[in-house]
Amino acid sequence: MDEGHVAFMQRALTLAEQGRGRTSPNPLVGAVIVNAGKIIGEGYHQKAGEPHAEVHALRAAKQKAKGGILYVNLEPCCYWGRTPPCTEALIQAGITHVYAAHLDPNPKVAGKGIKQLEEAGIKVDVGLCAEAAKKLNEFYIKHVKTGYPFVILKMAMSLDGKIATSTGESQWITSSASRQKAHKIRDEVDAILVGIGTITSDNPALTTRLPNKQGKDATRIVLDSHGRTPTSAKIFNSLSEAGVIIAVTPQASAKNIATLEKAGAEVITTSVKGGRVCFKTLMETLGARGITSVLVEGGGKVNASALASGVVDKAICFVAPKFIGGKEAPGVLDGEGIKRLADAPELERVTITQFDCDLLIEGYFVK
Repeated sequence: MDEGHVAFMQRALTLAEQGRGRTSPNPLVGAVIVNAGKIIGEGYHQKAGEPHAEVHALRAAKQKAKGGILYVNLEPCCYWGRTPPCTEALIQAGITHVYAAHLDPNPKVAGKGIKQLEEAGIKVDVGLCAEAAKKLNEFYIKHVKTGYPFVILKMAMSLDGKIATSTGESQWITSSASRQKAHKIRDEVDAILVGIGTITSDNPALTTRLPNKQGKDATRIVLDSHGRTPTSAKIFNSLSEAGVIIAVTPQASAKNIATLEKAGAEVITTSVKGGRVCFKTLMETLGARGITSVLVEGGGKVNASALASGVVDKAICFVAPKFIGGKEAPGVLDGEGIKRLADAPELERVTITQFDCDLLIEGYFVK
């Protein structure tokens, strides 16, 4: 493939990235229009409900779009949603060639957009920078294909796997640079999930705190089988407009549920798994509500429950170069653990990045 085509698609991917954390449940999409070898228009999908990337690019290109080539990281949509179909706009603008990184897995599109373009006489090539484009939209793709959100298990621990001392002190094991990175991840997801134990011991606000007050707060979710989350908790009293969801089981009393709802929480009742909120059922419910990504920031019990559910896609682990020790100091994973090494969950596509003296290990669970 000509390097020029790759460069233009990479530009589309860079543009798409600018919408990170703002387009859900829609995908991240960037578009570049080229005529006579020069970029004449570009744009990206900025927010769900607003014009798509192709429309922004066409508006920038104006009349110069006629006879132009479009580079877009996802197949153009072909149906009316909150915005008109992009395929019609491209046809009317006189685009002659479209390079799409990959097909849209959404059944409403799934090749139909390509077919419409080709029937209108537009040449279409699919597959340019496909792997990079699919990684960019891994939240969207998982959600569309399975109905479940993309689940990230985020941990911060010492070299010996501890997340706090035996007295419960955990602030801070990792460096400020690592914590800033963690807040950047919060900014990119739809929801953050913790257990009731984290709320009662640390009382976090679960907000996104980036420099210059930038960043978006995700929906806060608490696993709380009996509905005992105190209404004095920071998640209820922060200045954040992000919603609060308390996931309970049928064991929660009507009185507790009413108290939580009065405090502003939405209460979801799930089935029971091992005496606790069924993680998998909760993820299915959240996915049905349009939540495409969940960041799990729990303690050992929540982490173990998440892993056992089989729906966790990625692990993000910050490791600080210090030792805590102690049998009573909590570890990153609780529960019974695995009996055989052959059953241990494994990661692939692992990357390691350094933040100050900490290491950030990221990888995808082998399915």
